[in-house]
Amino acid sequence: MTPDVKVLLAVLAIAFASMPLYALSGGSRRLDPLESKTRGSFFLGHFLKSWFHWFVRPLERISLALGIGPLFYNLLGAAFGVAAGFAFGTGRVVLGGWGVLLGGVADVMDGRIARARKIADKRGAFLDSTLDRFAEVGAFIGLAILFRSSVLALTLVVTAMGGSLLVSYARARGEGLGTVCKVGVMQRAERLLLVGFGGLLDPTVATLWGSGRVGTLLVPVLGVMAVGTVGTAIFRTAWIARELRRDGETTSGG
Repeated sequence: MTPDVKVLLAVLAIAFASMPLYALSGGSRRLDPLESKTRGSFFLGHFLKSWFHWFVRPLERISLALGIGPLFYNLLGAAFGVAAGFAFGTGRVVLGGWGVLLGGVADVMDGRIARARKIADKRGAFLDSTLDRFAEVGAFIGLAILFRSSVLALTLVVTAMGGSLLVSYARARGEGLGTVCKVGVMQRAERLLLVGFGGLLDPTVATLWGSGRVGTLLVPVLGVMAVGTVGTAIFRTAWIARELRRDGETTSGG
């Protein structure tokens, strides 16, 4: 077992051990004042989402005590995304996976810190959304470099990246027209988990499978992402168009 897998297993063990404590504390039944009202539902369920927010609360408190603002985490998330891309591009997929997951933690922290300090505003929302795209593109460029010799894998990378950007664009454009869309199964959290754990576990799966090749797990993961993101983008496009038509009919009828 490699040191990277041992670290991952240790983190997962701590996480799973804390879940019963969280459940017994009744945290999942209490309203989280720092929960974003704009994010969609998490595919794996409300419990895991609320547990994660509880799990990172010590980091929130330390950040607030030190006066760390949301912009720090915005920039940190983008930096982790770019670093993940560099790691993927140089074949260090485990480091790339850690970079993606840590960027996801930073993405959660920026909004929670902003709401805790009561400084959430349109400028912060813009920076958050835009820097998230920089982080995603950075990671995908690294994956494209990693799989540049495989037509199939490169096609999946490009499709997954394009689908991810379309999912975000459809929502942003809908909100610009007054329609908030939070539906779909391949939102940012799901994408981060897929790529992050895909990178972390890829060498282990390759060894167990007997292939020894980079991408044994990552390529199928990217295939799931490609289908899921494009499907979610199409679904959101149709959903927003229907809502806009309904709003238009209501307005003209009133």
